[in-house]
Amino acid sequence: MGTATAIPPTRNSAKGMDKTVRPIHKNGKEVQQYGTVIPHISLGLGVDVREEVADKLNQLLADTITLRDLYKKSHWQVSGPTFYQLHLLFDKHYGEQAEMVDTIAERIQTLGGVSIAMAADVAEMTRISRPPRGREEVPVQISRLLEAHELIIKDARTVARRAAELGDDGTNDMLVSEVVRDNELQVWFISEHLVEMPLVFAK
Repeated sequence: MGTATAIPPTRNSAKGMDKTVRPIHKNGKEVQQYGTVIPHISLGLGVDVREEVADKLNQLLADTITLRDLYKKSHWQVSGPTFYQLHLLFDKHYGEQAEMVDTIAERIQTLGGVSIAMAADVAEMTRISRPPRGREEVPVQISRLLEAHELIIKDARTVARRAAELGDDGTNDMLVSEVVRDNELQVWFISEHLVEMPLVFAK
């Protein structure tokens, strides 16, 4: 078994100096504070407009991240006669919500803002009720998902209208064509599992 070899220092050719490679300090200075936007960006939208819209989108993002994770929890913990169908459906919706998270976050960054990202920050911001750690019955799982969807749909419509008033057509289009419509479609799919009828009709 060979002996470990020390990593040699690297040479900075520009200055002719030897430097040992070191990791970047984990508590380095922020390059942009949360809640701010880049002052000069060629979007034809003022700083005040972009700050307001980015702030509203970050709230929507925190709730969408929470709904995404609620779908994964439901996917893992669902049980009962409809396990297989819901297991697959919940995972499909999880993937679609994950794409929505990226869409909203990238819009915030496009506006020059800073997207909420870490779980602890999302937990502080989200308005969606926290479920218990344990498993719940299928109707309860679905009810939680529907409540979260409704909150997000209502908020997305409100933000879309405000964005249109402010002249931010890009945000308005993203919210209406992707966030609202995709959430509405998911609501339809899972709502159909709440019909009050037996699984088998006995003769």
